[in-house]
Amino acid sequence: MGRTNHQYRLAARPVGLPTPADWEYVAEPVAEPGDGELVVKVRYLSLDPAMRGWMNEGKSYIRPVGIGEVMRAGGVGQVIASRNPRFAVGDYVSGTLNVQEYCLSDGTGLTTVDPALPLPVYLSVLGMPGMTAYFGLLDIGRPEPGQTVVVSGAAGAVGSVVGQIAKIKGCRVVGIAGGEQKCRLVTERFGFDACIDYKSQDVRTALRETAPDGVDVYFDNVGGEVLDAALARLARGARVVICGAISQYNATDQVRGPANYMSLLINRASMTGMVVFDYADRYPEATTELAEWMSAGKLRSLEDIVDGGVRAFPDTLLRLFKGENTGKLVLKVADE
Repeated sequence: MGRTNHQYRLAARPVGLPTPADWEYVAEPVAEPGDGELVVKVRYLSLDPAMRGWMNEGKSYIRPVGIGEVMRAGGVGQVIASRNPRFAVGDYVSGTLNVQEYCLSDGTGLTTVDPALPLPVYLSVLGMPGMTAYFGLLDIGRPEPGQTVVVSGAAGAVGSVVGQIAKIKGCRVVGIAGGEQKCRLVTERFGFDACIDYKSQDVRTALRETAPDGVDVYFDNVGGEVLDAALARLARGARVVICGAISQYNATDQVRGPANYMSLLINRASMTGMVVFDYADRYPEATTELAEWMSAGKLRSLEDIVDGGVRAFPDTLLRLFKGENTGKLVLKVADE
């Protein structure tokens, strides 16, 4: 094709936060598609906390990225060559495109998207974060009107959608976020009833004030001390959704577990882990309803877009673990 593909490959298993030595920046020619294959020019990449776990060796819900492999990442882009009957040149697609400028694919896991909407939306509310929020809250959290839902990481890609869906379902919603600016965003833009600033407030004390009758659903994206604080405030029959634990992803010693899990027994509560890929066959259901809520003005999207190209990937990824992003962190790879 006469084009060059720049990509990041995993060079080593990180210890703690990823460093430049953990990556290899590679340039190689873009291959011509074979029978059943297509080439996608990547426009935007999704940067997610889960990527840190994918770099680790060991059993998990998904195979780890191998040493020397292109780093796994969701993305959205445009088909520029195709020998796959499902995709035509010019189509826009989303799926696992990985950290690179061009993706050669057999079409597995790729979905065509409507370019009438801004493409980054397919990496946020209409992408993996939106699916995670939808199924995690509705299938596992099972909120009922009038109940209190508490969400950690409330200004992030998943948490912001969880809270908005809970409001749509008639719940009282309390967010937990880091910093006055993020807390203001959570209440003013996303419509939460209250937001606790874990950087300046004692979370356990603040939960007593904002959830005086206890927490019916706790949606956890953070783990650690914040999870402990939420467990201390559970209502009878509460549901705890374990979606992520960003506070623990770069730990160099043993991951901290919940110190007061006996609250689950006392309150006859449940704590359930969720992985969005388990719901893949139901994504269309979620996409339809989320899109309807967006068009009705009930659900708002927020993308934090870094216009840096593939080369900016390592530094941009670290923003997630420093709490520097607001909303869905997206890396712009190429102009539309």
